[in-house]
Order: sequence, then C-alpha cells, then structure tokens
Amino acid sequence: MITYLIIGVTALISFMAFNNQDLFLKMKHWPYQEARRGEYYRWLTSGFLHADPMHLIFNMLTLFFFGKYVEGWFGAMFPGFGQLVFLLFYLAGIAAASSATFYKYKDSPGFASIGASGAVAAVLFACILFDPTIGIMMFFIPIPIPGFIFGVLYLWYSSYAARQGNDNIDHVAHFFGAVFGFFFPIVFMPSLFMRFIEQMIAWF
Repeated sequence: MITYLIIGVTALISFMAFNNQDLFLKMKHWPYQEARRGEYYRWLTSGFLHADPMHLIFNMLTLFFFGKYVEGWFGAMFPGFGQLVFLLFYLAGIAAASSATFYKYKDSPGFASIGASGAVAAVLFACILFDPTIGIMMFFIPIPIPGFIFGVLYLWYSSYAARQGNDNIDHVAHFFGAVFGFFFPIVFMPSLFMRFIEQMIAWF
C-alpha cells in the first residue's frame, strides 16, 4: 500500500534530519530563501520533515487511519493505477499547502515550516468528502463527531489561527491543504459534491 510506503519514507527522512542539522536546513520550507534562490524543491521536501517524534507520530497516525480509505477510493476510481494517483495526490497536497504559505511569507526572512500536516489534511478532507458522516475524534472531545462538522471547525480554527500568527504553527498550510484535498477528487468526479450534500442532508 502506498500509504505505508509514505509513512515509512517520511519516518526515515524525519529521523535522519533529527540528527542532521544540515539536512534539516536544506529541506525545510523557507519561503524567503525560495523566492530569492529559486529553491522551490523545498515545497515538497519539507513535507518529509518533522520537529520531533511526537509531531511525526501524530501526522503519521492520522495518515495511517485515513490514508488507506482514500487510497482505496482512488484505486476503485482509477483501476490499475489508482495507487499512483494517490501518491501524486499526496505529493500535490504537500506542494499546494507549501505554495500557499510561500505567497504569504516570501518576504518574511524569519519564517520557515516543516511537516506533513498540509498533505495529511488533504487526505483527511478527501475522506470527509467521500464520507461526510464518518466519525472523527479530537483529543479534547472524547466522542467522535461527524466529519463534515469536524471539517467546518478545522477550517474555521485554521483560518483564525493563521490570522493570529503567534503560535509557530503553519495554519495556512493546514487550511489550504484541506481545501485542496476536498476539491481534488471533485475535479475527476463532479458528482461527488452533490453526493456529499445529500449525505449531510440525510444525516440531519
């Protein structure tokens, strides 16, 4: 499964970078540097870095639980090469999240970000598109809540926190990664949007 491959490669690169500051500096998303030196490869490489083991575990656990579902959907939609499409979707999710951050912070020399959160948000929101009533747990709420409600709360908080900009977390990447993940499958199957609406209405 591509999901397991992504988890393995991300964990390997993250642990390598934990003990190699030069590698970490070369791979992190640094909009100011990218704009002046053309180092746009960072849009992708930063998605395989993490600040510490807990950051890595949180992202990879989320990918583990939801990635398999989304990968299966792409497999059904694109028989024979669905896994490749899922891989491209995941990598595009990293780049989409990074590009949004780039345009906001390209003139801020002190800003940099790392992590797979943007791509993981893309996977999570694709899952919400496919099954808007899927139960999603949050740490401070001990019961699962429907995916579409979680999605609204997630986007609201990401937007709010991005405007505050005082917690050293790349909420812009979270927001745009989620938006990318929701709309990417609709490009290939527009009927998914109406199905999403119908499932939400049926829940009420």
